[in-house]
Amino acid sequence: MSRTNEGESGLDGGGPPIARQMSLHAVTQTLLSRGAVSRADLAKLTGLSRQTISDVVRELEQDGWLTPLGRTEGRPGRSSVVYELNGAAGLAAALDLGGTKLNVAICDLRGNVVAETMVPTEARGGRHVVDQIVTEIEGLVAGLGATGRRLRLVVLGTPGVFHPETTHIVAAPNIPGLDQIDVPALLEQRLGAPVLIENDVNLAARGEQWRGHGAGLRNFVFIALGTGVGMGIVANGQLLRGARGAAGEIGYLPIGGDPYDARGFQLGTLEHAIGSAAMSDRYAGYGGAPGTSVRAIFDALATGDAAAVATIEETARLVAPAIAAVSATLDPEMFIVGGSIGIRTELLEPIRRFLVRCSPFPVRIEPSVLGGRAALVGAIKTAIDHMHGSLFGVDSPAPMANGLPPMAAALSQTLE
Repeated sequence: MSRTNEGESGLDGGGPPIARQMSLHAVTQTLLSRGAVSRADLAKLTGLSRQTISDVVRELEQDGWLTPLGRTEGRPGRSSVVYELNGAAGLAAALDLGGTKLNVAICDLRGNVVAETMVPTEARGGRHVVDQIVTEIEGLVAGLGATGRRLRLVVLGTPGVFHPETTHIVAAPNIPGLDQIDVPALLEQRLGAPVLIENDVNLAARGEQWRGHGAGLRNFVFIALGTGVGMGIVANGQLLRGARGAAGEIGYLPIGGDPYDARGFQLGTLEHAIGSAAMSDRYAGYGGAPGTSVRAIFDALATGDAAAVATIEETARLVAPAIAAVSATLDPEMFIVGGSIGIRTELLEPIRRFLVRCSPFPVRIEPSVLGGRAALVGAIKTAIDHMHGSLFGVDSPAPMANGLPPMAAALSQTLE
């Protein structure tokens, strides 16, 4: 799910000849994979000639993409300059927009977070949220002493579903008016940078794939349990979005209540049964104080409060069949559970217990290691992937085979 109007194509508007372009790809991919390296090391790792490496390094350094880091000692009396990718040459904004808070991070080309802030989401919604996003991004970039033109990309994670055709965000009831405006177009006009819109739970799945339990897994599911319910699916190593970008809208599963009851249509039958509002209502129904927050329910659980125990048990009993249904459909290696409610071990343990009772093949379930930062981490990963692709024409660095990144391995066979 994305919208972009990137005008850059590689390092040079006209595009270098194919051989030089492949050499540039090999060098930048090696730098991204290995970090700081010397020219001699680049020649060994890519299989390119020393003259080609010298030309490429000189070009990258002149254009500001490469910076000398220092010198390394070689044979007696000799030393080599060590180079690394100049992270500051490109900045991206990664955002996690929720109904109550807006988290904004500025990252560089290497994925380092160089500035970050978190503020309450503008309650008036719509264009006021767009104004808030622009203000926060511009403030962070200005604080770095950088010009707005150095901002090369914005990745915005939002609740709901983004429709590329209409460029509207729908099914995000916690942020009023967001579905009435063209969010990416407004942001692009104000910030002068391409904007990618992605569902926040999808980004959380990408974050877990990069830095969490999902690292190294080809098939896993991320479920967010909190104010609402959402799911991100990684299938065969790729994020699964579906025909309309709504893959993973688990809240609409006809589980946990009467699927024919129209009162559950807005949020979905399952979300209507297990979201934070449902847990609060359930607690009151079991004799607890009306309007008690979920956090307070978990606090009461620690004291052995009977209404709290019943509330958590019943919620887990409703979540387990949903996980069993998804597991039977997608056959994931693991379920990663996040969100303010999902990461609570007090809920995960009874979910595991009920899952054994309703599924002959209960899948492994683990709490998110990234917690509330999963979506932001996924937005950062998405941002650097797109920057590397648009600026250098390379994919995310892949593990090296026989010491060579994929592009370099191909070059060693075809060019040299």
